[in-house]
Amino acid sequence: GGGPQINAMLEKVGVESRFEGGMRVSSKDVVEVAEMVLCGSVNKEISSAICSAGGKAIGLSGRDDSLLQCTKKINKDGYELGFVGEVDTVNTKLLNDLLDLGICPVVSPIGTGIGDEKDIAYNVNADVAAGRIAGELRASRVLFLTDIAGVLNKEMNLIPKLSCSDVEALIEDETITGGMIPKVSYATSAVNLGVGGAFITDGRVPHALLKEVLAGGAAGTGSGEGGTFVSS
Repeated sequence: GGGPQINAMLEKVGVESRFEGGMRVSSKDVVEVAEMVLCGSVNKEISSAICSAGGKAIGLSGRDDSLLQCTKKINKDGYELGFVGEVDTVNTKLLNDLLDLGICPVVSPIGTGIGDEKDIAYNVNADVAAGRIAGELRASRVLFLTDIAGVLNKEMNLIPKLSCSDVEALIEDETITGGMIPKVSYATSAVNLGVGGAFITDGRVPHALLKEVLAGGAAGTGSGEGGTFVSS
């Protein structure tokens, strides 16, 4: 994802944008800007950084080889979201082929339409895309980076562990709101698809990923200090 970078470019080119239910309403102009920023800038910066650190990575768009095949997302609250995509199918063969070669795929969450709509570009929430890809790959863990401590209760204290049923209850009583809803919703979706667990992790903490992946002992449930661990 790259929300701040997209916002900066939208402002620079004079394209208006707004959010409904934690999702960016995406006109064709918004999608064009998002694709330019995510695929042309953010994606390449990340893949280049991995290579510079000694790894192997390749930047991909969800439109490449129909990696993320999407249909138009219908918001349950009746909001018109424009060209926001719901991931229907993930081309796991492409991803597994790259992983088998020792190459890390860096995927920009711009999806492609299906059938007669194959030339339509869809803006996909990055957390949605990550959760769905992890689920389809049956990954051991999926990690969502955010700019807050993790999932917070109404007293603004960190909740270190949640079950999928806990998440549903916290959304229902509006403890979890706004942009955190897509994160926890697709964390639970990934777990339900077979991912071993999901971390919602504070990306501002130095070495946040290493701390959460390596902490928590054999159970692999994280440190309990730098984010929230979601499991079945």
